[in-house]
Amino acid sequence: MARYISFRRPDGTPSFGRLDGETVHDLGPQNGRGWLKDALGGDLAALTATASFALSEVRLLPVVPNPDKILCVGLNYATHVAETGREQKEFPAIFTRYADSLIADGEALLRPRESVRFDYEGELAVVIGKPGRRIPRGRALEHVAGYSVFNDGSVRDWQRHNIQFTPGKTFPGTGAFGPALVTPEELPDLASQRVQTRLNGQLVQDQPISDMIWDVAFIIEYCSTFTPLSPGDVIVTGTPGGVGDKRTPPLYMKAGDVCEISVGKVGTLTNPVIDEA
Repeated sequence: MARYISFRRPDGTPSFGRLDGETVHDLGPQNGRGWLKDALGGDLAALTATASFALSEVRLLPVVPNPDKILCVGLNYATHVAETGREQKEFPAIFTRYADSLIADGEALLRPRESVRFDYEGELAVVIGKPGRRIPRGRALEHVAGYSVFNDGSVRDWQRHNIQFTPGKTFPGTGAFGPALVTPEELPDLASQRVQTRLNGQLVQDQPISDMIWDVAFIIEYCSTFTPLSPGDVIVTGTPGGVGDKRTPPLYMKAGDVCEISVGKVGTLTNPVIDEA
């Protein structure tokens, strides 16, 4: 299976490479966001490795460390709509997240000092490879470079200060993205993959991607209508029901916890939780 990761080389230089078991074939360096965007917009399989490292020698970065846009879809599973007590709308709720709010696989999620309601949200992430505006639904998947796993960690205390989500969605270190990008040809059965979240080993979310209200192609069509999409942009497709905030009693992430999010063949994203110093 073709998997690609962003990472820091042993000397600290950021790069991007192909993962082959426990070996990383270096395809960089990235030279900032431009190199990676060019790579995602081209033929990844045609890139030639300049070096190889053991996976244990490198430090993972979020799959796309500095995307121009991170667009998040809210309320995209009927189970989540129901548990929030909201009414299903004709169109998806879209909000944004900042790149500096994200960490990589294996890094620690930070519960902010201002929060006692730090929640998990397991999601499928879509990485754009081909630029476009007003992309028709029937051509939308041609614009996908690949898929990854996302934890849209939510500071519920601040998310609900008002009717918009942004303050609770973008505290530094509260979201996670990784471990790898998997190319579309490796996932012909994407819709059957299950989004599963485990907190300290307890399964708390479990639903197939086919249950999304708006599928990936529709979301790309919709988002590309109001903003141009570019290589490296990330669309986070929504979380299933089972979030901690709506459980009885509520189940929030705290220091010492471990959150694991799996999306079938796409992979598993694992992060411990610590309190912000």
